[in-house]
Amino acid sequence: MDPHLRDLRYFVAVAEELSFTRAAERLFVSQPALSKQIRQLEEGLRVRLFDRDRRSITLTAAGRALFPVARELMGCWDEAQRAVSDAAAAEAAVLTVGLSTSVARGILQRAGAYFQERRPSWRIQVRQINWEDATAGLAGGEVDVALVWLPIPDQSSFTVRVLVTEPRWVAFRDDHWLAGRREVAFAELLDEPFLALPDTAGPLRDYWLAIADRDGHPARIGATVSNAEETFAALEEGSGIVLLASGNAVIYRRPGISAIPVLGLSPSELALAWHSKDHRTVIRDFADALA
Repeated sequence: MDPHLRDLRYFVAVAEELSFTRAAERLFVSQPALSKQIRQLEEGLRVRLFDRDRRSITLTAAGRALFPVARELMGCWDEAQRAVSDAAAAEAAVLTVGLSTSVARGILQRAGAYFQERRPSWRIQVRQINWEDATAGLAGGEVDVALVWLPIPDQSSFTVRVLVTEPRWVAFRDDHWLAGRREVAFAELLDEPFLALPDTAGPLRDYWLAIADRDGHPARIGATVSNAEETFAALEEGSGIVLLASGNAVIYRRPGISAIPVLGLSPSELALAWHSKDHRTVIRDFADALA
């Protein structure tokens, strides 16, 4: 008879505890049920595995021979189950990263290479989110982590790690009065029409309008834009000017559009963000890959 793994597991528990009572408690079964399974195992093998009396239980010679083999089999089976679980998890091992603009700067490429070394069974999936959601998908649970420009709505709910700090520039059409200038003070731009993020972007919308630096001077909104393509279409139409990070000014350079540094504004911050309650090690590994 080929014994079941359950029978061998029961046998190992009794052999380790040398007590049916303690073994039954450990296995969360009743003592009569455990005794019955051990008897069936002995009958199937046609040997006695334990010597029992009222005071003690000891292994017979047959029991001593079976004990190390059975324990090894249990260890192999447990390892096999872990391997199967890991393989199944690896098939769905996807880390979703939210973006609202192209970050370039080699950030994702460097992170991807390092992350693959740490997590070879995982892959990174990038999801582009429009600016209506300044958290780039974090708030709605669409992504695991996000590359965001600060500040974001409800920022205290997220762990934030600043990756890049860059001065703010202003982009404009080539026929704008700023054409030919090498830099401009923000005070000179107060009456200009600005391109604005959607209202739902909250504090990030105010940041790119530089509301905190206007001393109460209201912002003129030339158009509302939800992504980079809409932004450059509005610039080309002459709907207004727009503040952006210096790195993005380089990324989005286009014919007919220029950008120069703006003096008197705090620098912009690009950060990695994730939910503060998300303590998965894979999140930390990805954050370390971006460090």
